[in-house]
Amino acid sequence: MADPIPANLEPYVEVLGQDLAIDFFLSFGGAPVYLSVRPQAGSDLSQVIGQDKVKALAETLGVGHLYRVPINRRWLARAMKAKGYSVLAIARALHVSDVTVRSYLKDEDKRQLSFFDQD
Repeated sequence: MADPIPANLEPYVEVLGQDLAIDFFLSFGGAPVYLSVRPQAGSDLSQVIGQDKVKALAETLGVGHLYRVPINRRWLARAMKAKGYSVLAIARALHVSDVTVRSYLKDEDKRQLSFFDQD
């Protein structure tokens, strides 16, 4: 089962699709971006996701605002692993250690005990 998309990332993933959203978060996560309905073809944002997707994000999130792009490394690590990336490749992309990536990839259900008996 795929991990649910965190609420703060959901509008981006819906507009961009998961693969392009991963590239977008890796390129701009944590940084402010300006969303315009008339993006410049040479802008960094247009280079990564394309002008049409910049317009679509602007229409979804709001035009003419400076947005700080959210980043959720745990979700990114899990999404990247599902796409076939190695632990070391994920660590390099997220600028974290392989130990941190492995902790992101652990099954959370095994770490947390249930309040209810499962018969």
